[in-house]
Amino acid sequence: MSAGPGIHARLQLARADFTLDVDLRLPGDGVTALFGPSGCGKTTCLRAIAGLERARGAVHVNGDVWQEDAGRTWVPTHRRALGYVFQEASLFAHLNVRRNIEYGWKRLPAAQRRVSLEHAVELLGLSALLARMPQTLSGGERQRVAIARALAASPRVLLMDEPLAALDAARKAEVLPYLERLQRELRIPMLYVTHSADEVARLATHLVLLRAGRVLAQGAPAALMARLDLPLAAGDGAAALVHGRVQAWDGQDHLLTVGFAGGQLHVATPRARALGEDARLRVLARDVSLARSHPQATSVLNVLPARVVQIAPDAPGQVMVRLDAGGTALVARITARSRRELALAEGELVFAQVKGVALAD
Repeated sequence: MSAGPGIHARLQLARADFTLDVDLRLPGDGVTALFGPSGCGKTTCLRAIAGLERARGAVHVNGDVWQEDAGRTWVPTHRRALGYVFQEASLFAHLNVRRNIEYGWKRLPAAQRRVSLEHAVELLGLSALLARMPQTLSGGERQRVAIARALAASPRVLLMDEPLAALDAARKAEVLPYLERLQRELRIPMLYVTHSADEVARLATHLVLLRAGRVLAQGAPAALMARLDLPLAAGDGAAALVHGRVQAWDGQDHLLTVGFAGGQLHVATPRARALGEDARLRVLARDVSLARSHPQATSVLNVLPARVVQIAPDAPGQVMVRLDAGGTALVARITARSRRELALAEGELVFAQVKGVALAD
């Protein structure tokens, strides 16, 4: 394995009812999501990278060798420059917020401090909470403190094990913007375990799909979400991820216009976005219908020319259709009868009517 830039983890771990066998070659920045159903090995993989599970193999993080069995190298967890955020915040109950965040920071030699205490506090919006005790905080506030504590230790990588799983929808909505801010403002790579496709669409810059302890696929989220042979394209949450830029804002109708490689999409949203700002859009397959000719007098604002790339069976009586809209992948779920009546075949031109678009960020 190379010890250069990037995160490389080749890990094998056998248990009585489960075997982890992965070879991960991940970017050295951004957010890599480890995604899959319960029991597929996401947390085991994360714990093995941290050294909390003793797997066979090698772990290299942006040039640092944490494990290399061939060279008999094993760096214990407490000497690995990592931050670990668990599902539960696990704060020290006898310490206030400030002292919780200071805990790892004070134990780090001054020369190794790359994230200041003040910066960690500011990034997570905790200035008003520093004197509070953990038992007086909401679940979202506790998790933000746990993330700030991990950041204050100036990690080379931030490992996050389903950090939003224990939160209700309102608390998740509170924490997610802070995670996006960390991605934008820090160059610390994150490995983010989740089983939420919504979190993948909103946060991930790289995606690893796991099944039964092995890597099913890895790559750009938009590319993997549109692959009909992967589990992300199954079920009611199947969707495409569209990257674009804000082109206009209509304050009267609360419509955002986002330009992308295949044209424009109009998004209903209560708040304006800056012109030129990057935008991620999530388009559910169930919200895309197909027509042979451009529809007239329709309430659907988003109609895009597209080419049929692939058709695959889905649930009984339904098919999934992968589309190419000017270089951007879309997916549509339609009935098998509609497919027959439209005489759809791969390579043909259609019009995709996008009934609903959601901002993923």
